[in-house]
Amino acid sequence: MSEDQPKQLLHLVFGGELTSPREARFKDLDEVDIVGIYPNFAEAEKAWRGKAQATVDSAHTRYFIVHLHEFLDPDGDGLL
Repeated sequence: MSEDQPKQLLHLVFGGELTSPREARFKDLDEVDIVGIYPNFAEAEKAWRGKAQATVDSAHTRYFIVHLHEFLDPDGDGLL
């Protein structure tokens, strides 16, 4: 990694309609909305907030942020 580039802490934003507002089980996996992968939490949160606010009237629709960098480097030591 170059010294002038910030470390990538990848985050995935996705969501869709759930079977119930009480559990994170999607009604139709073919309809899950993959919003995107972002280089840091701040960018992911912006995308998540936009989708969440656009679907605020649907109690069954939820969006999530997954910290992909934690799966890629679970020890946090910079080694894959």
